[in-house]
Amino acid sequence: MNDLTNEALFARAQAVIPGGVNSPVRAFGSVGGTPYFVARAEGPYVYDVEGTRYIDYVQSYGPGILGHAHPAVTAAVNDAATRGTSYGAPTEAEVLLAEEMCARIQGMEMVRMVSSGTEATMTAIRLARGATGRDRILKFAGNYHGHSDSLLVAGGSGVAQQGLKGSEGVTAGAVADTIVAPYNVVPEIDDTVAAVIVEPVAANMGLIEPQPGFLAGLRDACDAAGALLMFDEVITGFRLCHGGAAEWFEVQPDIWCFGKVIGGGLPVGAFGASREIMSNLAPLGPVYQAGTLSGNPLAMAAGLAQLQQLTPAAYDQLTATAATLQAGMIAAFADAGVVASVPRVGPLLGLFFGDTLPTDFDSAKAVCENGVYERFFHGMLDQGVALAPGAYEALFPSLAHGSEQIEATIEAVRHVAKNL
Repeated sequence: MNDLTNEALFARAQAVIPGGVNSPVRAFGSVGGTPYFVARAEGPYVYDVEGTRYIDYVQSYGPGILGHAHPAVTAAVNDAATRGTSYGAPTEAEVLLAEEMCARIQGMEMVRMVSSGTEATMTAIRLARGATGRDRILKFAGNYHGHSDSLLVAGGSGVAQQGLKGSEGVTAGAVADTIVAPYNVVPEIDDTVAAVIVEPVAANMGLIEPQPGFLAGLRDACDAAGALLMFDEVITGFRLCHGGAAEWFEVQPDIWCFGKVIGGGLPVGAFGASREIMSNLAPLGPVYQAGTLSGNPLAMAAGLAQLQQLTPAAYDQLTATAATLQAGMIAAFADAGVVASVPRVGPLLGLFFGDTLPTDFDSAKAVCENGVYERFFHGMLDQGVALAPGAYEALFPSLAHGSEQIEATIEAVRHVAKNL
């Protein structure tokens, strides 16, 4: 009989891993308590080492769009693994996934595979600087673009949840060419700016939708200044719809960054652009990037298998599931007299406990740090529903979440809300 406990395993982990985790938010620092250690997962559920089952809305922070351990994805990974796990040489799988991605995204003609979303945004920034001959970049407060030095300043997600403005170890020189502007306000851009990078839907400071005209205004401002517009679609890419945020909002950037969904749960990232821009990248041009595991055959197989499942009908189902969950949560909070908002953009959901729907990082912090989410999080966990252990994250319903799981979740919200 397995007598392993979350508490015992966390204690062991803290002896050999900083904070006991390999990504800070997992330590439950912003919500308190002991993290659950996952033993296995299937569909909409995760099971911890003590055997407790949770309806899971973390879904690895986005990759699990089909749910955990989808048969098509696991079969593709198993098949690829029988032929080897890494070669240091190109494979057909890289070509197939790149072709699939380019076919879905209008204007994106070439992609480069990397091993994480951080690596994708980091290298895309380098590419933009190389293509324009300019040094400065502009990002928005509360947008999280991974943990590369120049992009950590004023980041959302785990950075905000740790109570940090950036990170020690990042030199002043590393961020000297990074401009930070408020989200949902079109900034002034001059001819020193190489690129403007933005989350088209801000999903790392809760969930904040771009205001009407914001993304189109960025497009116009970049065009006027000769800067490149970069969409960080690590979360929105192939989750909002077939063609991602560019299709959803009808605004086309110059460079796209991807991760999460395109790896089917395996470590992966990618960035893409027009043939002209991508021709600046080595070995065609002078902008260098390399990676031993870039285009890893297992990740390519998983990503392709996942994208092949994501038909227009699948996106309709995903959006309908999110809409049902949103409506049920709103009703449950209202019945309990709890002031909360549940914003939704397509299949993405957010949650704020406050009477004002945030539009930028400052207004998001005001409601994310009022102490209510922590109590709600633990209440839901006690009811068998796993949310992200931090108020700055989104909810990720998957195609595996059916009416049974959605109804159970709404009932859990109703129960927990009455005790808030």
